[in-house]
Amino acid sequence: MTSKIVKAGETPPKKAAPPRLPIGPKPPIVIHDLLGLMERSDELTWEPFLAGVYRHWLYRVEEDGPAAALIYFEPGSRVPLHEHIGFEHVVVLSGSQTDENGTAKTGTLVINMPGTRHSLFSEGGCLVLVVYGRRVRFLE
Repeated sequence: MTSKIVKAGETPPKKAAPPRLPIGPKPPIVIHDLLGLMERSDELTWEPFLAGVYRHWLYRVEEDGPAAALIYFEPGSRVPLHEHIGFEHVVVLSGSQTDENGTAKTGTLVINMPGTRHSLFSEGGCLVLVVYGRRVRFLE
């Protein structure tokens, strides 16, 4: 199924609930050619997250539990100051993003520890895979 990114001011299409972790044995979530995903990003269902930032949930448990998502940043987009409640693992799949600790480019793994705070900016845009132990709390 092909979908488009919903821009500010557009009405997003009705969307199905994101996948939730199943109870009992279920097949694994498999993403083939993860590094080439940006070229196929139109195959995914994206929802607006913040201005110029969109996400595609891979799974999530309750509102603040474990989760994984692909997050797409348009060039020049930002994520405001937030605090990590649990561990957060970020793999930059394409492009780069910058925070108070420096710039993470394609192929970089960043592990944010519980209690750390930062904001993000992507000058040229990027696609990241984020795995949350618990979701973040926005401070702005």
